[in-house]
Amino acid sequence: MKALLGMSRLIDALNERVGRIVLWMVLASVLISAGNAVVRKVFGISSNAWLEIQWYLYAAVFLLAAGYTLKYNEHVRIDVITARFSPRTRNWIDVFGLVVFLMPWVALMALLGWSFFLQAFVSGEVSSNFGGLIRWPVYALIPLGFGLLGLQGLSELIKRLAFLRGLVPDPLVRRSDKSSEEELAEFLRQEREKGGAK
Repeated sequence: MKALLGMSRLIDALNERVGRIVLWMVLASVLISAGNAVVRKVFGISSNAWLEIQWYLYAAVFLLAAGYTLKYNEHVRIDVITARFSPRTRNWIDVFGLVVFLMPWVALMALLGWSFFLQAFVSGEVSSNFGGLIRWPVYALIPLGFGLLGLQGLSELIKRLAFLRGLVPDPLVRRSDKSSEEELAEFLRQEREKGGAK
């Protein structure tokens, strides 16, 4: 179990790094979107390539951040029901969900996504829009994103089993008692106070 926990930490570190990179992709997509809108309104010109880059970045954000999101237990859950159960029961439910639902679904999507990517790569598929981009890079995000999600699912499974054996603290305990929305509101309030202090 010690070696498995070491592997879990490596997977967590990988998805943490990918998640930090994805944060910059969000900023890039917003800047490209705003720039494209301004150029279109002010100069009356537009580019399908810039529109497609936005779409590629949106796809990258959602697919590549899935493992990062799972690492922080921020996926949609049934906490309203499971909150009444003991920590052991909640972890057993997670083990069941990871093994029976997540891992087979991830494997299927990664396999189908790989064949989709390979077909586009071999054929050199290009967008049908005038000035559009090649398609295989965005298709490559499908197996890559599901691969990262699958790795994080394995890491979470290891942590749940280690908890059930009494080796680690409960991985389902949130780092903060606040919800994601409350954390965001607190962050925005602090930023507003910093801005007001200047």
